[in-house]
Amino acid sequence: MKAEIHPPYEETTITCACGNVIHTRATKKNIRVEICSQCHPFFTGSKKLVDTAGRIERFNKRYAKGK
Repeated sequence: MKAEIHPPYEETTITCACGNVIHTRATKKNIRVEICSQCHPFFTGSKKLVDTAGRIERFNKRYAKGK
């Protein structure tokens, strides 16, 4: 591998919107995410809907029957 071409690999903190904080190492500092493994429906088993940019409302408005 060539020297001096790789970004620094430092300790960082990943913060979720739910408040969960994960300490790890990455090339970026202080990463903020919307969904983590503590609040994602796949990992928690809950049936919570994750709506991104109003997709559910747009779908319901577009395919509403007889309204």
